[in-house]
Amino acid sequence: MPTDKTTDHADSAPSLDLNNREYYINREISLLRFHQRVLEQALNESHPLLDRLNFLLIFSSNLDEFFEIRVSGLIQQAVLGEANPGPDGLLPSEVLDLISDSCHKAVTKQYEILNNQLLPALEKENIKFLRREQWSEKQSAWIKQYFKDMVEPVLTPIGLDPAHPFPKLVNKSLNFIVSLDGKDAFGRQSGLAIIPAPRSLPRIIRLPDDISQEGDNFVFLSSVIHEYASSLFPGMKAKSCHQFRLTRNADLVIDEDELEDLPGALKGGLISRRFGDAVRLEVVKSCPEELCTFLLKEFELTERDLYLVNGPVNLTRLSAAYNINRPRLKYEPFVPGMPLALKKQEDYFDVIRKKDILLNHPFESFKPVSDLLAQAAKDPQVLAIKQTLYRTGANSDIVNHLVEAARNGKEVTAVIELRARFDEAQNIEVARRLQEAGAVLVYGIVGYKTHAKMILIVRRESGELKRYVHLGTGNYHAGNARLYTDYSLLSSDTDLCEDVHKIFQELTGMGRVMKLKKMFHAPFTLQKELIRQIAQERENALAGKPARIIFKANAITEREIMQALFSASQAGVEIDLIIRGISCLRPGIKGVSENIRVRSIVDRFLEHTRVYYFENNKAPVVYCSSADLMGRNLHSRVETCFPISDPDLAKRIKKESLDIYLQDNQRSWILQSDGQYKLSTIKPETEAFSAQAYLLNALTKIKNAKYYPWCYR
Repeated sequence: MPTDKTTDHADSAPSLDLNNREYYINREISLLRFHQRVLEQALNESHPLLDRLNFLLIFSSNLDEFFEIRVSGLIQQAVLGEANPGPDGLLPSEVLDLISDSCHKAVTKQYEILNNQLLPALEKENIKFLRREQWSEKQSAWIKQYFKDMVEPVLTPIGLDPAHPFPKLVNKSLNFIVSLDGKDAFGRQSGLAIIPAPRSLPRIIRLPDDISQEGDNFVFLSSVIHEYASSLFPGMKAKSCHQFRLTRNADLVIDEDELEDLPGALKGGLISRRFGDAVRLEVVKSCPEELCTFLLKEFELTERDLYLVNGPVNLTRLSAAYNINRPRLKYEPFVPGMPLALKKQEDYFDVIRKKDILLNHPFESFKPVSDLLAQAAKDPQVLAIKQTLYRTGANSDIVNHLVEAARNGKEVTAVIELRARFDEAQNIEVARRLQEAGAVLVYGIVGYKTHAKMILIVRRESGELKRYVHLGTGNYHAGNARLYTDYSLLSSDTDLCEDVHKIFQELTGMGRVMKLKKMFHAPFTLQKELIRQIAQERENALAGKPARIIFKANAITEREIMQALFSASQAGVEIDLIIRGISCLRPGIKGVSENIRVRSIVDRFLEHTRVYYFENNKAPVVYCSSADLMGRNLHSRVETCFPISDPDLAKRIKKESLDIYLQDNQRSWILQSDGQYKLSTIKPETEAFSAQAYLLNALTKIKNAKYYPWCYR
């Protein structure tokens, strides 16, 4: 394990302080730059038009969570004086100032893209979002009736006076502040009112075909309420009406040490999450300064927290427009591939008994994982099923098969992580269904989230017990498996199955840490084993042996891992890090990280795979993992890291998840030593190449590849 001081290339070289703040990038700023790379996809005309719109909406959703969790956490640290700077040395107050400056610029750019590029392009395709001044006479009449029938009955306007204080507004809800003229029925003249828009109301409304212009015509709910705001206050006139949205702290903090009922506590926490402390105020750009000041004062926010937007305050609700039937404006649909061995054989146990099966999602189907559970649920020879569940739908096939297995008398044990952020309610429902079916439920370990992805099936064969496992890098969520890149390994390897069995024993029972034969697991062995193998590559380089490291993960923030990589780089190890989101490691620093390259791939599918490759003196080792290179993964979660023992599968992962991603010059962003990312450019002597496009063409059935002309088969 590296120390604070480490040698450069030889023992006689001067030592470097690897705690130097200049070697690191702030975690929150790095995450924000990832969100900005997502926003850039809305400008990329090689994406289909509706998918460009979708990238814009994903950016909006990402930014919401960024404020709800990351910014709110920084605000609490700054207020409480809990200044624990990360490796970069920035204090929370300093980071908040940087975030405010960057986010204001990004939000301005977001609305410029929407108004100046996407909406005009959509209008050319006869997809129109009509402003009030664009409504025809027939449309106005229909909208007025729609307001009376569908909107007005569920609105509750609230006049502001001493008897009607400012209402407690739900996190991220659409609201309107209205300036009124006149007196109400009781002679009151407060001048201001608030109109909350219930979440049951759709934020965009598609007009009927018989009153539409050609194509798909939509109106915003905000425009409808604005138009008829005066009718909500009889005898008074709405002088102005301006939409706004408040973002609140949505992080759940529960003291598990003093809990007897975790599900019950979480249910209460989910209610309080809707009314956490205010962290951001979005107001339509036309709102007068005095009303903005009034709202800021009401929510105890500052000018730094105010975002004036040129359009709807909640762009994520535009996602309804993506669902219209315009296939030409979306990515070409594809059918995920299926391994030949599984196509020919209905008995999955027989296939897995003979050979490990690797699935590369979403290019290959997630269905075999679900089908394996379905077969196990019905198979009279299957005695027990154990599974971890982090994110999964309450009515997913995976849960249905576990319910069926329990009802069929199998010993079903589910380790459910109730605290998976923003999936808590779904997971509580999953737990309820499984408990009612007779499954044994475990909620993980107090103080540690269970993030590992494991299934263990115990089957009686020829009078003996045989184990089968599924290990994955992603969640047991069929929807995510169509959108995220991940690996699944199906195996009956004796040592691997024994390791999984021991980890389940740790999760469900009590006792000392068990020694595993092949796997590493956090919070016990994973970090130290990764550091040990990084150090071995360093020693190989110093001895003149082949040395190479390639990591693919979502984030790298853990200080000791970064320092180990710096040390290896100083020794001459060539290191490539394919990091989708956060990289606190600053590459390209002479004498420190000049042999480290960091790239981020942002494309159609969310990169989610975790793969760790070591050259190991021409005897390469490849690991897949549920864990990112973050402190929370390595120290505060239960994670797994498993070797790919089959040489052919290891070579396949090296090619599909590492080599071709390093070739990508279409969707690859290269991290510079100043902390900025630059989109990779095509050199004159090279062909244009996209990693995800390559995998789509190589592993799936796709009608045509017109959106992927740069991909060679």
